[in-house]
Amino acid sequence: MILALAASLALVVQDHTALRAAPRSNATELTSLWQGDVLEVRSERAGYLQVYNYRRERCGYLLPAAVRSIGLNESDAPGLLAVMRFLRDGAGSEALGISYGAAYLKAIPGPARSAEALDAIATMAERLADQASGAAQRGGALAAHLEVVEQFGVRVRSFERDGRMQVCYDGELFRRLLSLPQASAEQRARAALSLTRTDCIDPSLGPQQRALFDEFRRDLLAQIAERGLNPTTRSRLHARRAAVWAGIAYQQARRGLPAELPAQQALNELISAHPDEFGEAYRKEYLESMLRVAAVRWAATAPAVQAGPLLLRTRTGEPGQTCLILEDTSTRPAAMLLRRCTYGIVWFSSLQALVQARALVVAVQPLESWRELWVFHASASGWIVDVISPGYEQPEEGYVEFAGFAPASGRLLLAREVHEHGRFRRRFEEHRLSDLALVKDASAPELLPDFGRWQDVTWRRDTLALR
Repeated sequence: MILALAASLALVVQDHTALRAAPRSNATELTSLWQGDVLEVRSERAGYLQVYNYRRERCGYLLPAAVRSIGLNESDAPGLLAVMRFLRDGAGSEALGISYGAAYLKAIPGPARSAEALDAIATMAERLADQASGAAQRGGALAAHLEVVEQFGVRVRSFERDGRMQVCYDGELFRRLLSLPQASAEQRARAALSLTRTDCIDPSLGPQQRALFDEFRRDLLAQIAERGLNPTTRSRLHARRAAVWAGIAYQQARRGLPAELPAQQALNELISAHPDEFGEAYRKEYLESMLRVAAVRWAATAPAVQAGPLLLRTRTGEPGQTCLILEDTSTRPAAMLLRRCTYGIVWFSSLQALVQARALVVAVQPLESWRELWVFHASASGWIVDVISPGYEQPEEGYVEFAGFAPASGRLLLAREVHEHGRFRRRFEEHRLSDLALVKDASAPELLPDFGRWQDVTWRRDTLALR
């Protein structure tokens, strides 16, 4: 057995494997090796293997139980493929699985490159990058595993998002997979879903670069045929298309271009995604897509016709600003009550006048996945505008929308959905209009008495908060 290992390759299968200066347990530890590290086995001495680690360019000794020998001939390919299949879905074994996959690709002839191997390696690389995003308990091991797989050409990108580090696989093998004619429908769909992730978009991209990238995502997802996909993958594909179209709608509205068609396309794609088919593993994808589409849903609706004494007009402010001017048309000339400017998109289709309370609400969207509610109302000191935010404690994305008004109690009915602390929360609330203090809230509208009687009919028909 030792003769067979001589001058052969082996893979480290245990983390924190000590590479020692001599074949003794008390010899100086030169460095620690990690699963997936490639070694050249040179000899055997006193029950230890003498090896050379190419990544660290260091020679030393370790115990045979810490490694497994591999061959790179075509006859070795089936065994390498079997181990890669075994490790593919094992969380924590990504580095070792990628090493076996790389060895398998080296063992098989070039024209016969396996789409299965590319798919497996890329999937494990993506999962390893996801584990590295915001991970603290396995930070050292994950960093070492990323260094191990880098020797096989697996690269990751990292950037800060919402106060934490986001690590993403660069997707090179997924792009290669899409060019292989033998790739299955499932493999192509997984590749497209990985390459179009919203959370892996570099936040430093400028508007023009972001628009080009959104067009790339839209076109790539459109090329993926739904035939041959299982129900989960098909629904994931529709949800991702919905999120991409929602982003396009926002970016077009931001540039002053019509956004009705992309917003309607986002709604259509979301309707085609069946919530029950996502399961627990991909439930987050559906909720995030629904939240993003809900944030821009007003783009698919025609602007509201203003009636009554309160009139909201727009004026151009500083570059990129929209200024809202509230006027009272019951006087001649009309009296200006309030002026407020924003860099966000003002969705006039959401405009709702509360005639009984002399108040007015409108949705304002400052970010792609963030929509606020502005409430214009009178106070003791005069007219003011209160901005209601979707969340309060480190929110990542969300929306809040007008759901009705109860004139008897003077309460404003709101629906709120937010993604914060890694969780999605949906609440229905009653606020006093005078100071917007929260009076009651619940997880469902039927648990609040005023919702049963005073909820807005149009809101109930069109909102995504009840899906």
